[in-house]
Amino acid sequence: MKKAEKITVMGAGNGGKAMAAHLAIMGAKVTLFNRTWKNIESISERGGISLKNEGAVQDFGEIALMTSDIEIAVKASKIIMVVVPAFAHAEIAEKISPFLRNGQIIVLNPGRTFGAFEFRKILSKNGCSADVIVAETQTFIYASRSQGPAQALIHKIKDAVPLAAFPATGTEKVLEALKPFYPQFINGKTVLHTGLDNIGAIFHPTITLHNAGWIEATGGEFQFYLEGVTPSIAKVMEAIDRERVQIGVALGIKLMTACEWLKMAYDVQGDDLFETIRTQEGYRGIKAPSTINHRYINEDIPMSLVPMASLGKMLGIRVRGMESIIRLASIIRNKDYWKMGRTVENLGLSHQAPENLLSMAVGKSMRAHTRDKTTWYYVPAG
Repeated sequence: MKKAEKITVMGAGNGGKAMAAHLAIMGAKVTLFNRTWKNIESISERGGISLKNEGAVQDFGEIALMTSDIEIAVKASKIIMVVVPAFAHAEIAEKISPFLRNGQIIVLNPGRTFGAFEFRKILSKNGCSADVIVAETQTFIYASRSQGPAQALIHKIKDAVPLAAFPATGTEKVLEALKPFYPQFINGKTVLHTGLDNIGAIFHPTITLHNAGWIEATGGEFQFYLEGVTPSIAKVMEAIDRERVQIGVALGIKLMTACEWLKMAYDVQGDDLFETIRTQEGYRGIKAPSTINHRYINEDIPMSLVPMASLGKMLGIRVRGMESIIRLASIIRNKDYWKMGRTVENLGLSHQAPENLLSMAVGKSMRAHTRDKTTWYYVPAG
């Protein structure tokens, strides 16, 4: 194993703490950044994070440096793992752009949908000239939860997680850099694949909304996947999943079905989505959100489902299932998730033909234009 690789983890939520602790235990020299010092003060006082890994041993991840200074965090490492809600990606891109240097690797864990597109757009808008690789994972590698200010629990580490750089010409370099720590990362082809194979967009909002009454009545005291998914709810998820797969067909790419994704990520089997979810032991013990005001709605709707539906509408695909979930969430939360979300319009992609989107993701020379025809980034030839 490669020892003392310097890696910065941005974000000290349940995912960031789990990743930082696990990387440290595996031998990395970890810098942990959080914009609010108070949230990492306990970690600083203890010198690290206690990590419990179900099915494995409990251990302590010693964190080399903790900081709320983003300049220090960016300059500390060649590899930067961004582990924040997707709605914070834009802010991170804005703040790190002045400090990036040639050769650095930025990985969004995960990118949700169009995360890498948005990140590169902002770096370019800010005049960042550093030769960096921006990549994203299709999903977060851990099923994890926070267990205190300096504690984290990993329920399960996924067996395989697709990763793609934008453009895809940089993917193998990222995989090679992360292989000593994450051999589970595999080539995800392009960021269109990783972004559209974002199964959380199908699972999280649908299960949460259909269990809204139960969540509000119990404070989430039930198993989210194993009790919250019934045959009827699974049918709704399958219908929305078919819309997602059809968007891929219109782009000329093959996407995994939700069942295929579960089999890849967790090595489980089932005749339909309901059965496949029920056989996933990694979901056992994962409770529902305690409130509807949760990232399964606030993040997964605007940063995942909205961009999928927006792209689908642009391509002429009927996405009524996605639209119904977005509309229902907007009513319940009294928010306009369409306006808040990533859309092809605000990403500057609405003028692009399907083949151009794929060329951009692969890494062929071309320019993308916003509605006022101003160029926002250039994707170099592969």
